Amino acid sequence: MNVLRVAAGVTGLFLAAAACTTTDSSPEPQQPVKVTAVKWSNCGDGLQCGKVDVPLDYGKPDGDKISLAVNRMPATGKNKIGSLLVNPGGPGASGLDLVRDSGKLFGADVRASFDLVGFDPRGVGESRPVRCLTGPQLDTFYGTDTSPDDLAEQKALDDVSRQFSAGCEKNSATVLPYVGTRNAARDMDAIRAAVGDEKLTYYGASYGTYLGAWYAEQFPRNIRALVLDGAVDPALSAADINIEQAKGFETALASYAASCVRKPTCPLGTGTVDAALAKVSELLATADRKPLKNTMDSREIGENEVAMGIALPLYDRNGWDALSQGLTQAFNGDGTILLRFADLMTERQPDGTYKNQSEANMAVNCVDKPNPDLAGFKAEAEKAERAAPHFGEFIVWGTLPCASWPVKPDSDPKPLKAVGAPPIVVVGTTRDPATPYQWAKNLASQLDSGVLLSYDGDGHTAYLQGPPCIRTAVDTYLIKTTPPSDGTTC
Repeated sequence: MNVLRVAAGVTGLFLAAAACTTTDSSPEPQQPVKVTAVKWSNCGDGLQCGKVDVPLDYGKPDGDKISLAVNRMPATGKNKIGSLLVNPGGPGASGLDLVRDSGKLFGADVRASFDLVGFDPRGVGESRPVRCLTGPQLDTFYGTDTSPDDLAEQKALDDVSRQFSAGCEKNSATVLPYVGTRNAARDMDAIRAAVGDEKLTYYGASYGTYLGAWYAEQFPRNIRALVLDGAVDPALSAADINIEQAKGFETALASYAASCVRKPTCPLGTGTVDAALAKVSELLATADRKPLKNTMDSREIGENEVAMGIALPLYDRNGWDALSQGLTQAFNGDGTILLRFADLMTERQPDGTYKNQSEANMAVNCVDKPNPDLAGFKAEAEKAERAAPHFGEFIVWGTLPCASWPVKPDSDPKPLKAVGAPPIVVVGTTRDPATPYQWAKNLASQLDSGVLLSYDGDGHTAYLQGPPCIRTAVDTYLIKTTPPSDGTTC
C-alpha cells in the first residue's frame, strides 16, 4: 500500500480507479510447482539462510526462474510444529529483515513451536530486486511537491513520475510484469513445500494481509493457520482505498493531537484538537512556501518531507514523543528531525543510497490495480484533499508513476473468499493510520471462514506491539489452530 509514496515496512496501497483493461481472470485453485528442499546455511545471529527457486512466469513453469531469498530463526523448543512464514507488509518490505530485526518480538511459545521463516518477495531486497533510479534521482523524486499549486508544479511532478516509470522499464523490464501479489502468493506455496510443511502457517502484517488473502484464495486447502494483522480490503476500488487510508492518517493525527494538547509542552498548543490540527496545516503551508532549515545535508525540507516526517511516528504510539520533538524543532524553523523520519519511511541510507523498498512498492502497486491517467489523478487528489486535508493529496499523487507504467495491471478489486479454508483470523486496530479498522471488518466478512479480532488502540497493526489480549489470542490460534470468538475486542 502506498503511504506518501512508501510502504514504510507496513503499507503501500493502491491508486485511483480508472477504465483500464487488465489481464485478470477469476482465481482458481492452483497446482503447486515442483521445488527442492531449502539448503540452509548459517548466516549470523543464530539465523540460517537459503534460496527457493520459482518460475518467473507461472504460465511457463520450465522457463526463467527467480531465486527467492529466505531465512529462518530455528524453533527454540523440542516439540516443533513446523514453520511460521511471515511478511511485514509494504509491498516492498523485507521479510528477511523482519525475522532478523524483530523475530524475538513474536510470542515465546510461538518461537518455541515454529521455525520463524522470512522471505523477500519477488522484486524485493535479495529476490531479483526492482531497480529504477539512482539515489540522487530518488532524492529529486521525493523532493518534488506532491501538492501541486499550479500547472508548473503539476508538470514537474508529472516529469519526475515519468522518469521513475521509464527508469523501471530500463533497469527492470524483465521482472516488472511478474511482481504482482497473485504471483507472490503462489511463491508462498512453493516456500511452504520447500521448508517441508504440508500446510501453511502464516503471519502477515499490513500489505502482508493482502498477500495472505490471495494465498487463501488460491490455496484454501493448503492452510493450517493464517493471521492477517492490519488488514487491507481487497474488494475496495483503488480510489476508495487511497481516500480511506488518507482518512486513517487523519484519525491517527487527531488522536496524537488529543494526547499532545493535554501536556504543557505540546508543540501544537494546549487548546482544542481543532486548533492543534490547524497548527499542523500552518506548518505544511509554511514549508510549501519556504523550505525549513536542514542541518543534516544539502536537501531542501519542503511540504513533502514534513508530511512524511509527521506520518511515520503515527504508525506507533511509542513514536509520539519523538514526533513532538520533531514538531517543536520544525516550528522553530528546523525540519531536520522530520527529515530523518522521512528518510526512515523511504529507507534512504546515510550515504544517500536507497534500499529498493520504494521502487518495489511502486512496481507491485502499479501491476496490482488499474491506474488513472494524469487527469484522473488530479480529480482523485481533489477528492482526497477534501476528505483528508493533511495527507490526501500526498497519498494520491504519490503513485503518479503508475499513470505511465510500462506494463498493464494483472487484477481488479474483488472480494477474496477463500472457499474451503479453515478459520482465518483477521486483526484490526481501531485507530490504525495506514489500514483503517473498517478494512479488517470488511475482509473478515468477505472470507468465508474469517474471524475478526479487534484491538481498541492506536498504531499500525497490533500483534507485534504486544497487547496481551491480542498476543494470547493469536498465539493460541497459531499453536493450537483454535481461533478466538468472532468479534472479540481487546
